[in-house]
Amino acid sequence: MKKKTNNGLKIICLNRKANFNFFFENFVEAGIVLKGSEIKSIRQGKVNIADSYAVEKNGEIILINSHIASYKQASYSNHKPLDERKLLLKKKEINKLIGKIQREGFTIIPTKMYFKKGIAKIELAIAKGKKQYDKRATKKKRDWDRDKARYIRKTS
Repeated sequence: MKKKTNNGLKIICLNRKANFNFFFENFVEAGIVLKGSEIKSIRQGKVNIADSYAVEKNGEIILINSHIASYKQASYSNHKPLDERKLLLKKKEINKLIGKIQREGFTIIPTKMYFKKGIAKIELAIAKGKKQYDKRATKKKRDWDRDKARYIRKTS
């Protein structure tokens, strides 16, 4: 699943479901506090952030429900796959995020995890949940664009 892009980022994991379920307001890049066995497992691409989210605890932002598979070669010092992980942000960014999520309906969702200059980073989005009718409209637009492309291809 590792994919190298032109700007030096090596994407490890994407959260494609988030784009369908949420409206994004803005994005923030954060570092992650990881153990040795966790980073080795991430380098193998065994990570899933599809159902994860971030919350504020004691003035820090914590990533919850992200699954990093156990590393086979780490014997007794292995990590728990669904452990809470602290995110590394500046105090000003943390205060801004806390202020945004205290508003009605906003949450922090990870959109992708990647390596930047050899360091694992995660991109967070401040997002608001879509209603059911918004999801139906998105699906309808996607289907119409696909059909429109087919019609144009047939006529050309």
